[in-house]
Formats: sequence, structure tokens, C-alpha cells
Amino acid sequence: MVDTGCAHTVHELTPALDGSHIHLIANTHSHEDHLGANAALQSVFGAQILAHRDALPYLADPRLRRLHPYQRVVWGYPAPSTGQALGNQLETEHFRFEVIHTPGHSPDHVCLYEPRQGWLFAGDAYVGGRDKALRRDYNVWQIIDSLKKLARLDAQYIFPGSGTVRDNPKEALRTKIEYLEQTAGRVLELHSRGLSHRRIGRQLFGPERLISYITLGHFSARNLVRSYIEDKEVPL
Repeated sequence: MVDTGCAHTVHELTPALDGSHIHLIANTHSHEDHLGANAALQSVFGAQILAHRDALPYLADPRLRRLHPYQRVVWGYPAPSTGQALGNQLETEHFRFEVIHTPGHSPDHVCLYEPRQGWLFAGDAYVGGRDKALRRDYNVWQIIDSLKKLARLDAQYIFPGSGTVRDNPKEALRTKIEYLEQTAGRVLELHSRGLSHRRIGRQLFGPERLISYITLGHFSARNLVRSYIEDKEVPL
């Protein structure tokens, strides 16, 4: 099983899996909406849990990461679970997945790629659409680099952590990369002219959206602009 949802849906997920045999859980990263049922499924099925080594402390003690009010309301704190570190490959009875480190959304983010099947389980490394806001703790340059890693794979299907399963992942990834890089050029050009983060955000994306106010600024256009400027590691 890849990821286990959030704490608020454990009471729905566990009975839905009645009659199943969950032997192994792979967490793509340690955010609260991806490991919420880890403990319950580990208890019910005795499942082994695997994640990036840097994610393991957050599995063991989810409260190491302080959740903002909107995160506690929407997803809640997961119960602690016990995990082990992923290697470069993950083998099951029938499949062999390549484990690909894809930071940006989270430093401990990984994707799982099964080359014989063409399956790419992308967690939150790929999210469709045109980003006009970013969480304060994301790194947009690492997101771009991770998307380029995924675009080099011969994937036939991409399974995002949320959103639509796509059977044209190369095109979807290429479109996303192009948008993010074009936006980078526009942000950096306006920054070179002395515009503030807030003014750049308003000029490129319009007024802050409702989600910025709901999250008290944790997810905002201003954070996207800030990451383009302050997290820049490589030239365009």
C-alpha cells in the first residue's frame, strides 16, 4: 500500500480494507495526510512500514512537526508508527520498484517506479495544474529538479497522491516543468527590477486567494515568489 491517508479517515479506511492482506506500506513522505492510518494498519495487519530515513522520526513521533490550525482541522495528527528505511529498491512478491528521492515538496519525499509495468507512484512530487501559491516549507527549485528526474523515466501511468491518474505522464510532467520554469523567469526578472515579493505575487498571480487567508499565509503566492528568489540554487 502506498500512503495511508490522514488521521480523520482512519475509521473509514480500516473497515474498507476488511478481507485484504496488507503486508507492506510505503510512505512517500512524512506529511500528516499520507501516514494517518499507519498505526492502525500496522496494528490490524502487522504491516511493515517503509519510508525515507529522514521521515522515520516523524513516523515515530508525528508531533515533532507542529501542525498549523488548518492542518489539525483538515487532517489531524497521526498516531505514532514504527518504520524502517527504504533502500534503492522495494521488492514485493510480484513487483520491483525503484525508489527515487524527489525532494521539494518535502525533504524526505520519494517516488516509486515499476519499470516493467510503467507505474509511477508520485505522492505529492507531481500535482497537476498551474501553481499560483506554495507552502512556506516547500522548495520550488527542488520541485523542478525532481519533476525532471521523473520526466526521464519511461512511465506509462502516473499515480499522484491526489488528483487524476494520468496515462500521458511525460506530457503532463513536461507541461508542469515548462510552466514552473517560465514563471521562474518572470519572477526573477521582476525581482531584478526591485519589486517586493508581495508586488511580484500580485502582478503575476493577482490578489492572494482564499487559501492564503484560511492557512494564515502558510500557503500563498508570496511564498511561491519567496522560494523562487531565496531558494534559487542553479541558474536557468
